[in-house]
Amino acid sequence: MIKPFFLVLLLLQSFRLLAQADQNLLFDKPATHFTESLPLGNGRLGAMVYGRTGQERIVLNEIAMWSGGVQNPNRPDAYQYLPTIQQLLQQEKNKEAQQLLQQHFTSAGKGSAGSRFGNYQILADLLLDWRDTTGAVTDYKRTLHLDSALAVTEWKRGGVTYREEVWVSYPQQVVLVRLHSNKAGALRFSVKLHRQERATFSASGNALTMQGQLDGGEGEAGIKFAAYLQALTPDGSVAANGNGLEVQGASDCLLILGAATDLNWPQVAQRGPAPLPVARKQVEAAAKMAWPVLLKNHVADFQKYYNRSALHLTGIATNVADQPTAQRLVRYAAGQPDAQLPALYYNFGRYLLISSSRPGGLPANLQGLWAEEYRTPWNGDYHLNINLQMNYWPAEVTGLPEMHQPLLDFTKELVAPGQKTAQAYYHSKGWVAHMFSTPWKFTAPGEDASWGSTLTGGAWLCQHLWQHYRFNPNKAYLKEIYPVLKGAAQFYTDILVEDPQTGWLATAPSNSPENTYITADGFAGQTTMGPAIDMQIGRELLGNTIEAAAILGVDKVWRDSLQQVKQRLAPNQVSARTGGVQEWLRDYKEAEPQHRHVSQLYGLYPYDEINPLDTPEMAAAARKTLELRGDAGTGWSRAWKINFWARLGDGDHALKMLQSLLMPAFTTQDGTYKMAGAGTYPNLFCAHPPFQIDGNFGATAAIAEMLLQSNGHHAVIRFLPALPTDQAWRSGSMKGLRARNGFVTAFSWHAGKLTEARITSTAGEECYVQVPEGMQVYGAGGKKLKVKTLGNGMVHFKTRRGRSYVLRYL
Repeated sequence: MIKPFFLVLLLLQSFRLLAQADQNLLFDKPATHFTESLPLGNGRLGAMVYGRTGQERIVLNEIAMWSGGVQNPNRPDAYQYLPTIQQLLQQEKNKEAQQLLQQHFTSAGKGSAGSRFGNYQILADLLLDWRDTTGAVTDYKRTLHLDSALAVTEWKRGGVTYREEVWVSYPQQVVLVRLHSNKAGALRFSVKLHRQERATFSASGNALTMQGQLDGGEGEAGIKFAAYLQALTPDGSVAANGNGLEVQGASDCLLILGAATDLNWPQVAQRGPAPLPVARKQVEAAAKMAWPVLLKNHVADFQKYYNRSALHLTGIATNVADQPTAQRLVRYAAGQPDAQLPALYYNFGRYLLISSSRPGGLPANLQGLWAEEYRTPWNGDYHLNINLQMNYWPAEVTGLPEMHQPLLDFTKELVAPGQKTAQAYYHSKGWVAHMFSTPWKFTAPGEDASWGSTLTGGAWLCQHLWQHYRFNPNKAYLKEIYPVLKGAAQFYTDILVEDPQTGWLATAPSNSPENTYITADGFAGQTTMGPAIDMQIGRELLGNTIEAAAILGVDKVWRDSLQQVKQRLAPNQVSARTGGVQEWLRDYKEAEPQHRHVSQLYGLYPYDEINPLDTPEMAAAARKTLELRGDAGTGWSRAWKINFWARLGDGDHALKMLQSLLMPAFTTQDGTYKMAGAGTYPNLFCAHPPFQIDGNFGATAAIAEMLLQSNGHHAVIRFLPALPTDQAWRSGSMKGLRARNGFVTAFSWHAGKLTEARITSTAGEECYVQVPEGMQVYGAGGKKLKVKTLGNGMVHFKTRRGRSYVLRYL
């Protein structure tokens, strides 16, 4: 008979692709900080495992744990002040325009500072108190297995080996904690749930219950939440003790926890079913299944997404598989070789997206779904001036389009409230979303004119709708999203004004996200007309809407008018002062030349109107902008810069920025970590600081961008467009990166040159690919394919759905 301890090892071996260093996060001691704990999630439920051997702490999250509620944040008479504000900007009276905007054009009430706006917060702590803590702990090891989404903590004490396994199951919608000892009856511990506020607890038999209700703001009742836990053991006893449970004399114990809220997404104005019965039903259903089956179901579900892509960097051999992840970061920062650390970071980013975003749920927020606070930084909300969008940059290209769905659905849900905001502030028939939003669908400007009037948040979200179509060509889907694009384009064209100096059309009022200019008379302001990012987003939005309408064969007269408007939009400019891409319509002095936002380069990434081939002058200006901004910055800013350098084809500088992002955001004092600065925390979470997950996702997309690009009008596939010259990157392989027009790739390279590539068509679209000199394209049966040569190494050929095409040397 196979003992349970060895059974799990056999199961995990069968689940693994390969036991590689780039699949595991390792620690040789328990966590003392949140940013040392191990993240697990199923898109709705989250857990952070500390791996403590005295009192274990597992932070629990539920993605709908939002205080606040639906409100009307719009000023109904704001539109009356719009003509005056626009006129003042046209007259270059920016100070007066900003003062008027602050008085009449911000959100009603306190905006994001108000209790009705709400904030994301912790669900509860699951605490396990070990009763026998005498004797020294030895052979401690804590591992997050990325390829099976399983956290394992192992240690020895008093001659007994203990093992804790934690996973968050999507099929069963529960958190599972399995505890095992290799000595019969050695498990003795208590179990309780803890929450500092707004919760009650009870215990009965082998079950724990938590119920509560969050603050709805302004005297209103908020959402209700509940958690339910059962402790199951085949050979010990479980008994209620106050509000906790006592487990005695067990060799194995399985804790199953369910949690729910009554937030009814997306119909948030109504409440959903009572959460406790939902949580209890989930637990009771899982309790009927053997734990190996629960684990098998979980891993099978997770791996069908995770295994789609794999990166291997084989330019140098390094043996660091047994070193703690935090130490690997320190070594890497000191210049010691670690070929697989970038691959580990890439895998971790995809792991986090699968774990924090699943179809039908809310999108990943500023912290994904993981939080230990009762008021998360910046409310944990959805920042629409880059951060939410950056969370989803890796979704399509790394083969996770299903994980993109929550953001696509969220964008559609903002249309109706965004129409009310557009009417109240701009008298527009389209829809708008400004600086930030919440599950309560907030679309009004922020409460401060200095940053809250960014008006292209919704238009930027539309880029994700369009990119999902580009990667997955489907006319039915295009028809579904077209009204959203059209409404955003209607709003955008409605609020354009003519610049008296140039005759260009420009947005007004707006700002370049969170940045400050200084006018010739010394005014330090933010409110402006036609910042570069607005105009770039506008050209992209109008261009995508025009193309969508043409494909669908609708709105010909209107799309022709959009083309005329697009041609009159204020173009990109090169600053005479700096030589970089000009951030504002006028060549203002920058108050903070190294500002974390590099908004004027939206046209370089994620949009693609600036590139070395088609716009060499602007590409040179973009490079100058990056040089002036510098390589420092917050975590997510560094991640964005990796993408910029990759688009410029500069793999060495892209790697330099990746190394900068991987700088340890911690120091070691007396054997413990002290968190400090931007970069990367011990558990690979991105440090803004504090923890903000967009940097993880942005850098994951950037690694993909270094190895494969398919931007531009024809979505030309280019392999290794920004491969670093660093020896660790000179040879390797990548599978599962996706290209626009519906292609999945797999390729390898050696000594910096592509050796073979496979392109599989999922939609039967025409393929454009840049083929290295000496390579040929082969189709079915290894037959050389007839292709149309376009110059610069580019060829074009038609594909059939499901067919693969190979690039290789003769």
